[in-house]
Amino acid sequence: MRAMSQGNPFEGMPFFGDLLKMLGSQGPVQWDGARQLALSIATGGESEPNVDPLERVKYEQLARVADLQVAQATGLSTSTTGRSVTVAPVTRSQWALTTLDAYRPLVEKMATALHPPTATGEEVVNPADDPSVDPTEAWLSQIMGLLSPMLLGMTTGSLVGHLATRSFGLFDLPIPRPPSDDLLVVAANVDGFAKDWSMDGDDLRLWVCLHQITHHAVLGLPHVRARLDELLGDYAAAFESDPDALGTKLAELDLDPTGSDPMASFQELMGDPEVVLGATRSARQVEILPWLEALVSVTEGYVDHVMDRIGQGLVGSYSQITEAVRRRRVEASAQDRFVERLLGLEMTQAHFDRGTAFVEGVVERAGEEGLERLWASAALLPTPNEVDAPGLWLARIDL
Repeated sequence: MRAMSQGNPFEGMPFFGDLLKMLGSQGPVQWDGARQLALSIATGGESEPNVDPLERVKYEQLARVADLQVAQATGLSTSTTGRSVTVAPVTRSQWALTTLDAYRPLVEKMATALHPPTATGEEVVNPADDPSVDPTEAWLSQIMGLLSPMLLGMTTGSLVGHLATRSFGLFDLPIPRPPSDDLLVVAANVDGFAKDWSMDGDDLRLWVCLHQITHHAVLGLPHVRARLDELLGDYAAAFESDPDALGTKLAELDLDPTGSDPMASFQELMGDPEVVLGATRSARQVEILPWLEALVSVTEGYVDHVMDRIGQGLVGSYSQITEAVRRRRVEASAQDRFVERLLGLEMTQAHFDRGTAFVEGVVERAGEEGLERLWASAALLPTPNEVDAPGLWLARIDL
């Protein structure tokens, strides 16, 4: 058996061979490329102005109001470090770089699952030595393996760059961030949304502060953070590699008898992260997904409930803002859906409705006092079946 290096498809092509060595030198993900692409997309390739100091003052004042209201309404601590929460407006590029760092552990778990490292000194069978393997397919498979760090890095950079152009803050996707009481909001996105919908800018800023701090209070609870980190990490680490995924799907396009637009079909195909990265959903992921969806749905339902309790009497145009924002979150772009599918967080209206129904069911049966027990401990987090039957959850926690 020859080592993989002896079957290098770029042997005799020094430029490409050296390029691949450089790409592979950063580990399972090419992070330099990810950062460059994320910044390019986030800024549109243009320099960004610094955030106006007056914006910082506005958010600082509104955050103090929001922090007090959320703490009173939830009974939860809004601090993870022992000091007061701050909400700081930042540029899109600052948000993108922070988000890349936050998502890095998940992406690297995915990379390791798709291309497990070879033990030192272990020989790898060269597919070219197996007469049952088509030589062209074997060659393409090797190329995809060698290009994987770059593909995964560029995919991640593209996703985060597009998210930076529309996200309001850190928790538009409910992914725990490294413990900190410094919450970031993208000032340009908030301001642009207010102008597009003819909203009062300060009302929307306060709404965003409430939304971010409520998420922070829930996801900052150690047992909630640990459980969500566990589910997201297990999901990312459970992908299975299918290097033939792209070739198979392209062949299916050629054989499509429906006469559909080939370019539209190709664009839809390339919007599937599993195809682009040669990843397939595993049986283990199918087991994890109901638990992940249950926790995320309940979190979002709870945040919406708290927002409605606080916002109606605090934000003058609360109803208008809430209707626009909630419509926006389920009318996500292709880029948003791409990252949601990649992380197991594909949020549809049904997911939000499910969480809302659970929270309303608990309040109807046990009042706000019953709902306060939701986040008391890891043992009290609802199971997937209990999310659909809040009475079962109440019965269990009262035993």
